[in-house]
Amino acid sequence: MTSTRAIRTWLVVDVLLVIVLLVLVVVVTSGGSPSAHASAPTVTPSTSAPSAATETAAVRLPSGNIACTLSDDGVTCTIASITFDPPAVAGCTGETGHVIVLNDAGVSFTCETGPAPTVAGADVRTLDYGSDVTVGDYTCTSATNGVTCVDGDGKGFRLARAAWTEVG
Repeated sequence: MTSTRAIRTWLVVDVLLVIVLLVLVVVVTSGGSPSAHASAPTVTPSTSAPSAATETAAVRLPSGNIACTLSDDGVTCTIASITFDPPAVAGCTGETGHVIVLNDAGVSFTCETGPAPTVAGADVRTLDYGSDVTVGDYTCTSATNGVTCVDGDGKGFRLARAAWTEVG
């Protein structure tokens, strides 16, 4: 059990470091300070390929329990605390229910072998209740009862502490 806890701790640390790196990239590329951009979700153009730009946005709901990263390729949301029965993922020997993905293949939960994610920190942009953020064909809308993320066809998921459902 101790090794599982250590692995989970390292995974949480890794996720937080990636989020901090994304925030730093936004600050450096925009030429400002983090507090200068605190009112809007982060949308960062990056040039991973010379001919195409990829946008990303990292946001959290005001509670911090749910955080999502949107890109042209899809949406990944993490949820720190759940009370719903997590869905089974074929072949998974770890835990499910804390990371959900929406992309061209549809909606799926990932198998996590490390710890559940922690509450998102204040360094991640807050998506106020009633607000939304769009990157490419993907939109996430924040509400007091969770987050709803959909693709351009309106297909996706609703995620909250007590339940998750597919939409569309």
